[in-house]
Amino acid sequence: MHSDLPLPEPDALAHSEQLAAHLRAEIMAQGGAMPFSRFMELVLYAPGWGYYSAGASKFGAAGDFVTAPELGTLFAATTANALAPVLRELGAQARVLELGGGSGAFAEAALKRLAELDAAPARYAILEPSADLRQRQRHRLREALEPALFARVEWLDRPFEDEWDGVLFANEVIDALPTPRFFIDEGEVYEETVELDGEGRFVRGAQPADMLLHAAVRHVERYLERPFANGYRSELLPQLPYWIQAVAGGLRRGAMLFVDYGYVRDEFYQDDRSDGTVRAFYRHRVHNDVYRWPGLQDITASVDFTALAEAGTGAGFELAGYGHQAGFLLGNGIAELLEAADEHTDEVGRVRLREQFKRLTLPTEMGERFQVMGFSRDVDLSAAFAMGDLTWRL
Repeated sequence: MHSDLPLPEPDALAHSEQLAAHLRAEIMAQGGAMPFSRFMELVLYAPGWGYYSAGASKFGAAGDFVTAPELGTLFAATTANALAPVLRELGAQARVLELGGGSGAFAEAALKRLAELDAAPARYAILEPSADLRQRQRHRLREALEPALFARVEWLDRPFEDEWDGVLFANEVIDALPTPRFFIDEGEVYEETVELDGEGRFVRGAQPADMLLHAAVRHVERYLERPFANGYRSELLPQLPYWIQAVAGGLRRGAMLFVDYGYVRDEFYQDDRSDGTVRAFYRHRVHNDVYRWPGLQDITASVDFTALAEAGTGAGFELAGYGHQAGFLLGNGIAELLEAADEHTDEVGRVRLREQFKRLTLPTEMGERFQVMGFSRDVDLSAAFAMGDLTWRL
């Protein structure tokens, strides 16, 4: 089973087994069943043990996956092009709040480009739960940025608690929110759980859904104008509206921009996608055994962008636009940035730039698999979606 997956080092396996023992103990303490969302939360974020809390490499060739900012500077610089008019409109006290932050690659390239456009924010805050990633981001940005620009960067433990004007940005964040999974049996809604078999291995279970999950599933069925079939299993984030309100906090004027992989609701809940979208990433391989090696592999679920649109507008924002990543990048000047970068590099650099451009924009790469959605409040972000706006599909 999964024979193509490289075997972790012995110390990594020992780390994983210690987390697995903690998971088993909590499952037993909860009467033999743990909601899948809790399992996902622990394997990703348990302090000292979870995938994003421990110190192993996550991004790039040495990690488990590659995000758009890790490919090079084009993605972040183009995103900065889209956000610069909003920041200039908001004035000298505008802030940027980046959720997550990865290796710091996005912040580095975006801040440099915003400075070039005379749109650098007064504060650039990174909300990063991983102490290890914070340290890496801090080191990278201190080395890469001019001291005056680096002085604007800060790290937060929670969203801004005061009222603020600015931009919230999140790349591949919603896919990593611990998600409940539901299961339909004889028309009734159940929540997927994680249980233990006779040998202590993690296996699927089910328990009656609580009122929040039950209501969310019925809402989706009404939207689709059909009930889910018997045996249908998938994911749903009933807490998404509350999460949006929490991370935006006191955002008075400004914009929110989300980039992630996913589908509109009609595509997300297709009849033939009857086992959901949850999968694991390990050493640039994608597989379905999410119970394998807890803490050593990433677990994600695709984003229902219709649900995201509902959550953002429900929080009092206007939907500024939605579309494929390719259209967003092309509409905000990635080709011009590529051409300008060509003039300052050698032939090897030009080849790498073109490879980066292709991976970001080709439909078979990230161009259509990744989606971009923007929201605004008392500012204009619609120009960022002038090319290829697909809000009609929501």
